Parts: sequence; C-alpha cells; structure tokens
Amino acid sequence: MSGYIDLHSHWVAGIDDGARTVENSRELLYALRDLGFDTVVATPHMRTGMFDNTRQQIQEAYDATVRELGEDERLPELSLASEHHLDDIVFQRLVDGEALPYRGGKTALIEFPNERFPVKHEERLFDLRCRHIRPVLAHPERGRPVWKDIERLDKLLDGGTVLLLDVGALVGKYGRQPTQCAHRLLEEGYYYA
Repeated sequence: MSGYIDLHSHWVAGIDDGARTVENSRELLYALRDLGFDTVVATPHMRTGMFDNTRQQIQEAYDATVRELGEDERLPELSLASEHHLDDIVFQRLVDGEALPYRGGKTALIEFPNERFPVKHEERLFDLRCRHIRPVLAHPERGRPVWKDIERLDKLLDGGTVLLLDVGALVGKYGRQPTQCAHRLLEEGYYYA
C-alpha cells in the first residue's frame, strides 16, 4: 500500500510532545513510510501556556530536524504546518498570517480542548472561512461534548470546517469513549480525511 498522506504528525524533534530526538523522528518517519504514507506533514503544537511555539520557532525546529535527517531515500516527502489550538493568541496569529497553515495557506489544522468547545468557536471558524482559510478540526473524537452528541459538529461542518480522524482512536489508543465516538463518526460519514 502506498500513496497515503499523513496530515497530522508530531515528528519534529524536541518542539512539543512528539519526537524527542532526531532518531525518534527518523524511526517514526520510517514506520509511516512502511505503512504506505508517501507524504507526512509535521504539525507541531502552537498552544498558549503549553507549547508557546511561534511560527519562527517551529520553522527553525523543522529545518534543524530535516537537516539532521539528511538525504535519505527511505523517508517520505516532508512538509510543515502546525496544530493550532483555538485560543485568543493563536487565533490572532491565524488572522494576522503569523500561524502555519498547510501548504498553500488555504487550510489550517485546528485543535479544540478535549473537555469543551472553546468560547466563540463558531464565530472564529467563520472568520477563518471569510479569510479563505478552511479549518481542519483535529481529532474531534476526543472531545467530550462530541461523545454525548455527534450532531454538535453539524454546525461546524455546515460552516465549512472538515474533520480529521486520528486513526489511533479506532484501535483504542485514547480509551473506550473516543474509540466508540470515532467509529460512530466514521460510520455516519463525518470525517473528511
């Protein structure tokens, strides 16, 4: 199997809760390539108070990791974006062009807290769409509000947001409730990718 694209991976060394070392990065990227992923997009966290990464810091960490990985035919094609936690500061970075959307700048990976949807989330996602940035919501199956009612996502989908499945949820990586939710969202056709 080949031709897959991983749109959400934390393989940049030492920038967040993903790969700690370049060797960890290499092992992860080899494993993804072996599973059929020809392209892997690094999406380090941009999350105030937890991972206070700026666009420049993420770019520098990505460049350093890629440089240390060197030329290696076993690696998939590599790309860079960020996982943007939808708080006030990170939202303003998205608006001001200081964030890291996916290549081309027309889509951005967005993360909500697991416990609740953020205040003004619908307005903020609408603002991004008005700026021609399509929100891609990371791992909606981990959100407690979605466990009780997947239809809470309907307004977001109607507004142009698309959902990204974390395949680890399908096999129980995050516990029983996220797994059940992921299967239901998949069966109901909620996921875009």
